[in-house]
Amino acid sequence: MTVETRPATDFDDVRALVGPKRPDANVCWCLSYRIPSKLNNELQGPARGDYVAKLLEEGPLGVLAYDGDEPVGWAAVAPRADTTFSRNRKIPHVDDLPVWSLWCIRVRPGHRGKGITHALIAGAVDYARERGAPAVEAYPLDNQGAKVDQTMAYAGLRKNFEAAGFTHAADTTSRLSGFPRVVMRLDLR
Repeated sequence: MTVETRPATDFDDVRALVGPKRPDANVCWCLSYRIPSKLNNELQGPARGDYVAKLLEEGPLGVLAYDGDEPVGWAAVAPRADTTFSRNRKIPHVDDLPVWSLWCIRVRPGHRGKGITHALIAGAVDYARERGAPAVEAYPLDNQGAKVDQTMAYAGLRKNFEAAGFTHAADTTSRLSGFPRVVMRLDLR
């Protein structure tokens, strides 16, 4: 399988990865860290997808991985200043560098275990680099090899970021699915 990553601009492809199976369902749409909590809580059902469609009119929301024409993976990446990580009390700022955050990775069932996560991380880094990011941060689980519930693995795993050249930058007080999250960083300068 040859995987290609591209900026996430197509609504139907984004919906295939982060949208609901039922249009009225309240799924994340990968908005939880992208928009203020109050707005995130107010958007219900189809309004969430409508909001994503509106955001896509302004530009890509991350990167998608494709196997041919089929979207098989998603990675959310944006300047940290444009996310709720800019004021998150549990995930510290390492310094004042205007880093980009990579906070969500999703691979469709049936396509897992084929290296798509690695392609998504590399694609997100390339996307941020092309837009002038001095560094990319991620906030993955430090699961130390323990099994992680797939629904909570969206933050990624520390070992995958280490394999991509990221280094541990800080510990956090954030926990997800029982595991601590860490700040991993890749300097692009």
